[in-house]
Parts: sequence; C-alpha cells; structure tokens
Amino acid sequence: MAKKPDSFFKQAGALPYRWDGERVEIVLITSRSSGNWIFPKGVIDPGETPESTAVKETVEEAGVIGELTGDALGAYEQKKWGGVAKVKVFPLLVTELLDDWDECEIRERQLLPIKEAKELIHDRLTEILAAFEEQVLSGAIQPAG
Repeated sequence: MAKKPDSFFKQAGALPYRWDGERVEIVLITSRSSGNWIFPKGVIDPGETPESTAVKETVEEAGVIGELTGDALGAYEQKKWGGVAKVKVFPLLVTELLDDWDECEIRERQLLPIKEAKELIHDRLTEILAAFEEQVLSGAIQPAG
C-alpha cells in the first residue's frame, strides 16, 4: 500500500464526556479495524481546524453532539498507513447522544466512569484521560450550573 500524504498524519479527536450528577462519564467507541476502545478522531481535512475536526469526527464516529470545553488535553502517536499519525485530543462536553449516526452499524459506543474507561483503553490514551481527570479534580472542568 502506498504511503498516505503528509496531511493524513495530522489528526484530531475528542474525549467526549458528560456529567451524571457529580460523576463524570466518558464516551468510548470501538476502532473499526481492531475493535479496541478509543476516542473518536480523524484526519484534519484542508480548511478545517483541529477543533472543528474533533467536533465533526465525534458526531460521525460516536453519534455525539457536543461542545469543546478547553484546549487540547494532549496528543498521542499512532502507527498508521505506513507512517505515524499525531492525534491532538480535546475535551468535549456531550449535549446530545444520537440513536442513529453515520457509523452506528460499524462501531460500538459506551459511556463509562473514568475508572472503568481507564481499564479499557490502550496506554497511549491513558495519558490523555489522566490529563482530563486532573482537570476534573482541580475544578477546571466541572458540571454546568
């Protein structure tokens, strides 16, 4: 397979979350290729910003509508397409969960407390989730109201 253009290796995604009372729940989806639990993400297309890509991919891949609530939590690298993609991840507050979305037939979705989400994700995502959890614990991210 031919290597993808350099632009394919710049990606953005979101860590979707919602509040259930005082508890935070994280939205995870399955990867199409491996079935591993991941955060939604995708290639930053020409004319898009990392932020707009994160919001768009979250709707397409996870059926989640929401709004970004801060700067990138961090970035991770993923070997893909004969190269290494760098993925920036932003916190996204869930405002609506769709019952039907673009990739609902090919992905699973679940909402989990942070502790349970940590047990399902791969190491490269744990730093992102840890940065998010630190913001929750410090009060930088808190329930609306």
